[in-house]
Amino acid sequence: MEAIAELLARAGVDGRRPRAVLAALSEGRWWTLADLVRETATSRRAVEALLREADLERSGDRFRLKAPLPGLTVHAAAPADPVAHLLAGHASLVATMEELIAKAPRGRHTLDHVSATAETVVRRALLLDARFWLDGARLLCVGDHDLTSLAAAALHPGLEVTVADIDERILSYIAEQAERLALPVRTRWADLRLGLPASTRAWADLAITDPPYTPEGVGLFVARAAEGLRDREQGRILLAYGASERTPALALKVQQALSQLNLVSEAIYPDFNRYLGAEAIGSAADLYVLRPTTKTWPAVAARVDGLSAAIYTQGPQAVESAGSTAPAPLPGGTPEVLVGDWPGEVLPKVPRARLSTWLAKPYATDPGEVAIAVPAGLEAALPRLLLATRARRVQVTLAAQPTPSASLPTEPLSPVYELTIEGRTVHAARLPLPETGEERILRRILDNAHGKVANTWREALIKARGDLTKRQARAVVAAVAPWAEDVTVLELPAHRLLGLRDAVARSLTAPAE
Repeated sequence: MEAIAELLARAGVDGRRPRAVLAALSEGRWWTLADLVRETATSRRAVEALLREADLERSGDRFRLKAPLPGLTVHAAAPADPVAHLLAGHASLVATMEELIAKAPRGRHTLDHVSATAETVVRRALLLDARFWLDGARLLCVGDHDLTSLAAAALHPGLEVTVADIDERILSYIAEQAERLALPVRTRWADLRLGLPASTRAWADLAITDPPYTPEGVGLFVARAAEGLRDREQGRILLAYGASERTPALALKVQQALSQLNLVSEAIYPDFNRYLGAEAIGSAADLYVLRPTTKTWPAVAARVDGLSAAIYTQGPQAVESAGSTAPAPLPGGTPEVLVGDWPGEVLPKVPRARLSTWLAKPYATDPGEVAIAVPAGLEAALPRLLLATRARRVQVTLAAQPTPSASLPTEPLSPVYELTIEGRTVHAARLPLPETGEERILRRILDNAHGKVANTWREALIKARGDLTKRQARAVVAAVAPWAEDVTVLELPAHRLLGLRDAVARSLTAPAE
C-alpha cells in the first residue's frame, strides 16, 4: 500500500492515469496486460510498475486484485469523448469493422503498422460526420492500415474516399472489400517519400492520417495530406499521434514538426485512438484536427523538398538507420541519365534526376540508357521507377542484395522488360513493341506510364478494333475497368497492374454499345 501511495504521489497532477489503472483493477474483473494498457491509455511501463506493488491473483496471463485497496482514492472520471454517445447507434458497423480488421493482412513492423480497434475507426467516421458537412465531400486517407476508409464510406453514403498507401496487400484488400460492400473507395499506390499520387493532388476536402510516430514521419505524412487538399481555405487534416506520458520530449519534436508546417491545431482529443498493440504509448493516441493557413503551402514545399527516406521507427527505413548504408558504386555501362542519390564523383558531367522527379513527370528527352540508385527501404518503388523510364536499357543499383525471402516486386514488368539480377544490380532490357492484339494495347498503356490509363487505352483500342468511336471506346474501357478512370500507371496498385492484361482482352471483345 505504501509503495502504491508513493507511485500515486510521484505522479502528481498526472495521477489520473495510474488511478485509472487501479480503478479498473478494483472492478473485480480479470485483465490481461494488453487490455489494461489499452483501457486506461497508460504506458505499459507505468502499468507494470503498479502491478509489481499490487497483491494480485493470477490465472494464466490474466490477473485481478485479491482484495480492494483500502484508504486510497482511485476512481477518476476519464476525459469526455466527443462521439462516445453516438457509438451505441452504430453497433452493426462496429461489428462489421471488427470482422474486416480481423481478416485484413497482418501489419508490417517495418512500416510501423499497429491496427486501431474497430470502435476507433467508427468513432473517427462519427467525428468526421459530427464536425464537418460531408455530402459531396472527398476524404483522402494518407495510409490506411486501419481501414478508416471503409468505415467512413459505410457511414456516409455521400462521401467519396481515396486511399494512398505503400502496402500492396492493404490496397488489394481495401479494393476487394469496397467492391463487395459497394462503397465508393479508390485505392492508389504511393511511397510518400517519393510523392503523392497524381490523381490525389488537390483532390480532397479532408484528409486523415495515422503516420509513423517519428517527427520525420509525422511531418512527411501531414505535408502530403496538405498537398491532397483542394480546398485550401476550408480543408482540414485529422492526425492520429501518440507518445508515452514518460516521453514529452518526443511529443515536443513532433509538435515542432507540425508547427514548421504553419498549421493551426483547432482541436486535440486526448487518447481518442485505441490500438491492438503499441503498449509502450498506452495503446492510445491523440486525435489532432489541423487547419492549413496561407503560410502552410510554402512550408509544405520546403518540407517535402528536404525529406529523408528514414521516417519509421524500425527496419532499414528507421530514423536511427539513416546514413548507415554507403552509396552503391555504379555498375558497368555509360548511362545518359543518373536517377537517384549517386555519389558526386560518379560521372559528374552526366545529367541527374531525383527519384521523386522521375516519377512525377516524363523526362525531357528519351535517353537510351539510364542508371537508377534505389536506397534501402524503397525497393517497393522499383516497378514504378522502371515503368517511368523509357530507355532501351536500365541498370538499377540496390542498397543491398535481395534475399530469397524478400523477392523484388518485378512481376508487373514482364510485358515491358527482360530482367536479370546480379547481386544488387538489376539489368532491364526493353522488349520490342508487339505487333497486334491485346499485348500491343497493354504495352501502349504501360509505355505511357505518366499518362492517364483510360485515355491511352481508349486510343489504342480504337486502332486495334477499327469499329469504335471515341465515345464508344471510352464506354468500353469504363465497363471493363471502372477503376482506370483518372489514374496513371504509376499509381495503380499491383493487383490492378497484374489484372490489366485480362481487362484489355475483355475490351477487345466487349460490345460497342
